[in-house]
Amino acid sequence: MQTKAKPNTSKLVIDIQCASPAIKASLEKVASPILIKKWVKASTNRSGLLTLRFVNAAEGKKLNDGFRKKDYATNVLTFSYELSKKHLVADIIFCLPVIQKEAKEQEKVLKAHLAHLIVHGCLHAQGYDHEHGKDAKKMEALEVSLLKKLGFSDPYLVA
Repeated sequence: MQTKAKPNTSKLVIDIQCASPAIKASLEKVASPILIKKWVKASTNRSGLLTLRFVNAAEGKKLNDGFRKKDYATNVLTFSYELSKKHLVADIIFCLPVIQKEAKEQEKVLKAHLAHLIVHGCLHAQGYDHEHGKDAKKMEALEVSLLKKLGFSDPYLVA
């Protein structure tokens, strides 16, 4: 009798999607899929599925308007579908043109800004929020700590 193998429930599957070849090419100039996955894995010890989708401004605006009623593209949107102490399922949408524009305007290294937003989105997927002072301080402190471990400086320091 053959037994069916149990699925590995302790694994985090990270799916990276790009809305177009142009977005993919722009993203790969900044960070490889391996590096992006490293940043994600540093941000959570949960199993599950995280889909990271990198989009253009039109898709970013459409999603932000459709789900948040805000008529502009934002840097990151997180949609958390399932969350427990050990497991999560979420989609995280990154609007690459907005991220590039922010990095330039804020005089930040694009790679560092992208790493910060990936960590930020992953923390949102795990239930962290920054709408209220105490929650914001907790989330920001965790972001700073995780980014430091990844070799990046504090993204909240003003130069």
